[in-house]
Amino acid sequence: MLDVPLLLVAIVAVALFFDYTNGAHDSANAIATIVSTKVLSPKVAVIMAALLNFAGAFMGDQVAKTISSGIVNADMVSGSQTLVLAALLGAIFWNVLTWYLGLPSSSSHALIGGLMGSAVCYGGFDALNYMSIAKKVILPLVLSPMGGFFGGYLIMVLLTWMFRNHKPRKVNGLFRKLQIVSSGFMAVSHGQNDAQKTMGIITLALFIFHMIPGTEIPLWVKIACALAMGLGTATGGWKIVKTMGHKIFKLEPIHGCAAETAAAIVITGASHFGAPISTTHVISTSVLGVGASKRLSAVRWGVAGSMVMAWIITIPASAMVAALSFYALKFIGVIH
Repeated sequence: MLDVPLLLVAIVAVALFFDYTNGAHDSANAIATIVSTKVLSPKVAVIMAALLNFAGAFMGDQVAKTISSGIVNADMVSGSQTLVLAALLGAIFWNVLTWYLGLPSSSSHALIGGLMGSAVCYGGFDALNYMSIAKKVILPLVLSPMGGFFGGYLIMVLLTWMFRNHKPRKVNGLFRKLQIVSSGFMAVSHGQNDAQKTMGIITLALFIFHMIPGTEIPLWVKIACALAMGLGTATGGWKIVKTMGHKIFKLEPIHGCAAETAAAIVITGASHFGAPISTTHVISTSVLGVGASKRLSAVRWGVAGSMVMAWIITIPASAMVAALSFYALKFIGVIH
């Protein structure tokens, strides 16, 4: 039987590893378009995204509070010190699997699914906070990709109209510069939403272990998660960059700028309301919207269909792996 302090250290370490894999898995969200349009080299783009992801992690804590107290009823699961560990194992497994397959699935929903699966195993279905899940998970799950798609579509239509009388060469030159700004905006918004999810899961673990009195996010947790996210982004996920930047729709700088701007606006708005949305969902559908504004046949809908299938099964799949992890931990005696 592991003693409590050692188990807590292990949980925090696993959570930070998840944050690292999140950064590596989702680095494509901020840099795929800017790499595919050859505005920046992969090395420069990754460094920029890593630094801005780090900065974005400190902008607010609404999403972290949703994860720490809005998915499960914290008081009902306070007796299970391995619940968070099982949740993280489920999320990490799904992240690694989809990274290996090159699928831009959602690290966010993998974490939420893992948390839900382990909570149900411990406290039954009453352990879930259904109202908060409906408002801050299910509703944004549907609305945020729609916002990305229509935002990308409308911004691209507007830009096409604004620059209809300009020479394509000059337009491309302008948007090669503007895309650096839009990619930076996307990286900041990614850090603002995604890094906070791990902050919330570590805070929940600290609360369960009675190390903190409530679910306020300690400063050291913010710093550690921001660092882990930044390092993960610096590692990069090049398989997913290839899918995002090349396989969905052939991008030019104006397309990348439109997609990143639309996605970053949606993600920043969701972060303000504490909704832990999938940055992958939003940037993917923004690229689809930009492609559809040109012509529907410009989008490779088969690839899009594969991505949607990955999104649909992410929460139940990670919940199932987390449940199996919970029972495995119980079987070997690492359970409280």
